[in-house]
Amino acid sequence: MANETSAIQPQRAQDFPEWYQQVIAAADLAENSEVRGCMVIKPWGYGLWERIQQPLDRMFKETGHENAYFPLFIPLSYLEKEAAHVEGFAKECAVVTHHRLEVGPEGKLIPAGELNEPLIVRPTSETIIGAAYARWVQSYRDLPILINQWANVVRWEMRPRLFLRTTEFLWQEGHTAHETAAEAIQETEQMLRVYERFAKDYLAVPVLTGEKSESERFPGAVRTLCIEAMVQDRKAVQAGTSHYLGQNFSKASGIQFANRNNQPEHAYTTSWGVSTRLIGTLIMAHSDDNGIVLPPKVAPAQIVILPVTPKEDTKAEVLAACEALAQELRKLRWDDEPLRVKIDTRDKAGGAKSWDWIKKGVPLRVEIGPRDLAAGSVFVARRDLDAKAKTSYPQADFVAQAVGLLAQIQQGLYDRALEFRNTHTCKIDTKEEFYQFFTPANPSKPEIHGGFALTHWCGSAEVEEKIKADLKVTIRCIPFDEMEEGTCPFSGKPSKQRVIFAKSY
Repeated sequence: MANETSAIQPQRAQDFPEWYQQVIAAADLAENSEVRGCMVIKPWGYGLWERIQQPLDRMFKETGHENAYFPLFIPLSYLEKEAAHVEGFAKECAVVTHHRLEVGPEGKLIPAGELNEPLIVRPTSETIIGAAYARWVQSYRDLPILINQWANVVRWEMRPRLFLRTTEFLWQEGHTAHETAAEAIQETEQMLRVYERFAKDYLAVPVLTGEKSESERFPGAVRTLCIEAMVQDRKAVQAGTSHYLGQNFSKASGIQFANRNNQPEHAYTTSWGVSTRLIGTLIMAHSDDNGIVLPPKVAPAQIVILPVTPKEDTKAEVLAACEALAQELRKLRWDDEPLRVKIDTRDKAGGAKSWDWIKKGVPLRVEIGPRDLAAGSVFVARRDLDAKAKTSYPQADFVAQAVGLLAQIQQGLYDRALEFRNTHTCKIDTKEEFYQFFTPANPSKPEIHGGFALTHWCGSAEVEEKIKADLKVTIRCIPFDEMEEGTCPFSGKPSKQRVIFAKSY
């Protein structure tokens, strides 16, 4: 898994969690802020988030959804209306109790002006959006409501990790209201498929789709559907969820309408979301011991041109050639967008600049120097190959092949991640083999082990809790396509299907 030398230390095989942090630092994606658990997302990291936002936003609108914005603060009484919901989020909430500061003894600022009702800093928006929908919906003719919100949320995190678990994070949350249960269930399933397609086509991450067990379900939901990814330490990441809420939240919020028989009825609602956790998933799925590896479709820059200017008298000519090449490449389109091309004109040694972009994960690096100009050629390096590998192309040939090269990298990253997941997904039918699969050979020096275990489960919450307590392994999803009757190896009881067990982030 690791080379003898690499830009990132420690390497993946040595200390995967620390490797992950160092990849983020080397790529200049984000850093911890002065507020514990909160991060500063730097321009390259935010550019990556924008490249995630834009196609997702397009896909949402193609399925009939519109964007809106709702308040950051939620009255405490709103959460109290839905008991399972408030219980599920109670320990994660940040609470505002005062509305001003006053100068106290020794010039220290003291909170003053206690609020009549505490306000919760948005952990999720079902209740505040439900209050709005209750005002908007009077008749079945007002349905469906299909709204998405791009926002930030706060969930008090005890063990923060950049992009994976932070106190404040960016996300989108879709909230819809429907006339019938069938329509709401169809919406829930549709949005899961949108997430699945996005993960595959843009992040080059293969995901398993399925339903969460009752203990892992979103608080207050009737059903929670999910996409689960495997990353390179063989753990699972819940990359997105879509929830069928039934009438639970509409009853709590009073979303009631006159149905087609002019009788009062509560709406059926859904919610669904993905977050900046997708960036953490991408990093752990594709990156190597030299830094992040970006799928071209979400790379802030797909091609970086590196001028080689050893002599001052040829510098202007080389820079002009780089600009001309960039203009040619920007005329090309892929995924219905112009190619994103950057020229690195910093006054910095060529080798150092090249390594900067390797660590940032840019899919294609192109070098042009005086000799290349004379020969009409360029040197091209692909981020998905060895860092030292370069190929010489006639410049015209490279321009003609640039889109194809990006498509090859995109597909190759997906194929590699899929092969990795398949290699580390095992059908396990005995308790002994299951426990061995998830136990490191040397607990005092844990190596990367485990993966996805496809194992029968009888549906018992007690079995699920025992495995979690013993191994820190949970049911990641109940797949839609594993309907195979068998015997649960933990209880000996009949099982209707296999489920995915794994350790997770």
